[in-house]
Amino acid sequence: MASSANYDGILLGMGNPLLDISAVVDDEFLTKYDIKLNNAILAEEKHLPMYDEMSSKFNVEYIAGGATQNSIKVAQWMLQTPGATSYMGSIGKDKYGEAMKKDATAAGVNVHYYEDESAPTGTCGVCVVGGERSLIANLSAANCYKVDHLKKPENWALVEKAKFYYIAGFFLTVSPESIQLVSEHAAANNKVFTMNLSAPFICEFFKDVQEKFLPYMDFVFGNETEARTFSKVHGWETEDVEQIAIKISQLPKATGTHKRTTVITQGADPVVVAEDGKVKKYPVIPLPKEKLVDTNGAGDAFVGGFMSQLVKEKSIEECVKAGCYASNVVIQRSGCTYPEKPDFN
Repeated sequence: MASSANYDGILLGMGNPLLDISAVVDDEFLTKYDIKLNNAILAEEKHLPMYDEMSSKFNVEYIAGGATQNSIKVAQWMLQTPGATSYMGSIGKDKYGEAMKKDATAAGVNVHYYEDESAPTGTCGVCVVGGERSLIANLSAANCYKVDHLKKPENWALVEKAKFYYIAGFFLTVSPESIQLVSEHAAANNKVFTMNLSAPFICEFFKDVQEKFLPYMDFVFGNETEARTFSKVHGWETEDVEQIAIKISQLPKATGTHKRTTVITQGADPVVVAEDGKVKKYPVIPLPKEKLVDTNGAGDAFVGGFMSQLVKEKSIEECVKAGCYASNVVIQRSGCTYPEKPDFN
């Protein structure tokens, strides 16, 4: 196994750093703001009063979030080697941004944020009912990431140093130029580039840009809802997650260095992994309903756990095990948080 020195900056993430504003709400609140559970959307005009109403009506927690940032922090936690991971994204120059920087740095992640002068740090409303979550993101400063930041020598150095990359699909709406530079670098240097379907709206409304980067993806993550949306949008006329996973893994690739592996989580149902035209299913760790706090960050934590073993060149089975372990920890806590040390071997 590689010594810890070899893990320095091995995994790089890019995405939208958001502060989660999380609360257990009620069905009335969901209806009022037209919110569906187990979904993720971008805030529209009608959602903007929601954040204040949440904090006045319900018991709100503020938790550092953002899908990619969550995954990177969990991978970092699992690896227990400070600086094994790096992350870039855009925050505002405000107290939320400062809090986020402090949080990620304390987690051991090497963060290089772009700090936007004009927009406040992005937030994400996390509405929880019966343990299920719905996400409503107000990107704000996160939407201001510029490829010029990535091109700065001190930031591009993080790309050069990394051997694995993870970018949630949400970043497709912000900086496709940045994704292009990173994915092309990965392909040219035989490195491993991974992305996430992330949300039905990404598969539907950002289909073209998602398709542009699919050839570069060596691993595609997603959940069953996203997989079915992807299938529908591509006219595949199947709801069968296993078939969809295989089809995604067989889409054209930019280079033949790595085959593509599709990894689809299904909540409490087994994880579906497709590669080489075959599917394997891995059961998740069962959790009694009364132990479920919320599913916020469950998929992100799965990816973080998975990537923590992938960078160690462990088997897919080990990667999935680590993913299931990490998500099991996170769903028993509020938001994407975890205890001081992992208990995974």
